[in-house]
Amino acid sequence: MFRKFVAFVVGTVIGLASSVSVSHAEEVNVYSYRKPQLIDPMFAEFTKQTGIKVNSVYAKKGMLEKLQSEGRNSPADLVFTVDIGRLSDIHNAGLTQSVNRERFAGNIPDNYMAPHGHWFGLTTRARIIVSSKERVAPNAISTYEDLADAKWRGRICTRSGKHPYMVALTASIIAHHGLEGAKTWLSGLRDNLARKPQGNDRAQVKAIKEGVCDIAVINHYYMAKMFKDPKQLPWAEAVNVIFPNQSGRGTHMNVSGVALTKYAPNKDNAIKLMEFLASEAGQEMYAQKNAEYPVKPGVAWSDLQNSWGRFKEDSLSLGVVADNRTAAVKLADEVRYND
Repeated sequence: MFRKFVAFVVGTVIGLASSVSVSHAEEVNVYSYRKPQLIDPMFAEFTKQTGIKVNSVYAKKGMLEKLQSEGRNSPADLVFTVDIGRLSDIHNAGLTQSVNRERFAGNIPDNYMAPHGHWFGLTTRARIIVSSKERVAPNAISTYEDLADAKWRGRICTRSGKHPYMVALTASIIAHHGLEGAKTWLSGLRDNLARKPQGNDRAQVKAIKEGVCDIAVINHYYMAKMFKDPKQLPWAEAVNVIFPNQSGRGTHMNVSGVALTKYAPNKDNAIKLMEFLASEAGQEMYAQKNAEYPVKPGVAWSDLQNSWGRFKEDSLSLGVVADNRTAAVKLADEVRYND
């Protein structure tokens, strides 16, 4: 199908320089928001086991618009992305098709699959709290609700309240506490910020190391990335890792996931790739190479994950989180979180 892939650059979709001819029986074509180094090893192993070639192209942004413009002529079979928001946006735009959930019943828990099979979580990421080892007692904060406690006034850093990761967390708070309860929480968190929301998750940990703030909210796998980077290692070593709400509902989880495109030209091969990535072999590669938590129960964790210990996950369906995203964005505006 593809004679050539041309990369998406600087967040602008240039498009595929491809000549669409008769579909090749042994290939599958992927559009991905996930960086190549995170998923190419899994694709290589899949090809080794099946003989099916995986053609992939990375996009920093603009994938939804690209699929819309291509319509029925799109060569893409699968879309790989992070965050429930991006998965649901592609589904809500009518760009996916359903896959029988029974194919994944033993590998992917029900709350990490779309109700009608339009997207599937392949890994989970915990939205953790990190706190300064020097300035915060180890057990001083244990829940997301604690982030709104006035005792932390001027001591918390986060990224934008409208970033998808923060939106998903707020959406989960709406699901658990209702709209008014979530508004009270988000207003309290806003009042406790040490600075205007800014930067990525690693920037929050750096700010703790530099004394700008004492507490931050990040995705867990950024800790693994920082431990592997000599420049960022001191940031990671400066904080304690906290999995929130262990005495209650559990830690908020998000996903990286996959969806089958509406007009997938290599549908059968695409589903085979989905099944491989949800299998024990694929799941173990995700855990060992990327420090992401496998969705399949019983798959071995990385050494770093094991050092943090087992924890209770929030079992809230990500479909419910997706349904609350619009309200979460409106709340961020209403409480002027980013101001």
